[in-house]
Amino acid sequence: MRAVQYDRFGSTPAIVELPEPTAPDDGVVVRVAATGVCRSDWHAWKGHDDSVRLPHVPGHEFSGVVTAVGAAVTASAVGDRVTAPFVFACGACDQCRDGATQVCTRQQQPGFTLQGSWAESVVVPHADVNLVALPDAVGFAEAAALGCRFGTAFHALHARGRVAEGEWVVVYGCGGVGLSTVLVAVAAGARVVAVDVSVPALERAAALGATPILMDDEVVAAVHRETAGGAHVSVDAYGSRATSVAAVASLRPRGRHVQVGLLLDDEAAPAIPMGRVIADELELLGSHGIGVGEYAAMLDEVVSGRLRPAESIGTRIGFDDLPGALEAMDRPASGSGMTVAVF
Repeated sequence: MRAVQYDRFGSTPAIVELPEPTAPDDGVVVRVAATGVCRSDWHAWKGHDDSVRLPHVPGHEFSGVVTAVGAAVTASAVGDRVTAPFVFACGACDQCRDGATQVCTRQQQPGFTLQGSWAESVVVPHADVNLVALPDAVGFAEAAALGCRFGTAFHALHARGRVAEGEWVVVYGCGGVGLSTVLVAVAAGARVVAVDVSVPALERAAALGATPILMDDEVVAAVHRETAGGAHVSVDAYGSRATSVAAVASLRPRGRHVQVGLLLDDEAAPAIPMGRVIADELELLGSHGIGVGEYAAMLDEVVSGRLRPAESIGTRIGFDDLPGALEAMDRPASGSGMTVAVF
């Protein structure tokens, strides 16, 4: 099979021929139809994730068709249209038994601990736990968008942020996760403010239903004015000291902050004002992916038309364009929305 692979962190990825994988007893092989290009893939390529072993195939957002099934798999068959969350859960630990597969204590991740989906085929272990059947109404590109960024936004707002109709949500960062968060918040009946340094990204957020505010030294005051006292829920979808601190400062009393964007290297320890957290009874919440059990509700909203993951996709590319798309993330983004490769 063809795959995109790099043998040194930061080196130019190459398209190579690798052996077609075989299905483990509890897993399946999926012929990839679409896969996302995510900032987390860039972090792995740069060596920011110590779980990655070289040589490596990136990619963790995918959809496709089952081509091989292990002997112990009971819930899937060859020909099924499927996707999966980027956390492959074990199904047996305490967190999995509680339904919190996104924080499985023995989790594996394609594109990080496992070879990923920037290949013609990818293996999904523990398939009866991790594989999600796709309704015919959901296209492969849209399904690939669900696995990380859109699913992450859905979990962050509903399971963690507990967003309610009529509440104010402020989203810092209008890339793939941020625009997905805008879409999920609008679908939930929330009023949304979107913050970014990029005018095109803000224009995209505005088209999806958010009030755009440019990130500058006065952004917190601007958010408080727009929301008449601060947001009920803030989401840092970018991941930096500046955005996390501003997002917390944008809350009203008893507000909930959800940290989605990764904070790495020099950005890893933002100075959150804990005095205000105490005085205003703020909640600081981490959010990691989406539990496999949340897919049914999310897909129901997609099929009904309330959620429109296609609107979070900015660019569609082909398989041969993947190496260049990874290297392009070394430079400031020239567009908005997420990139999806369709094979």
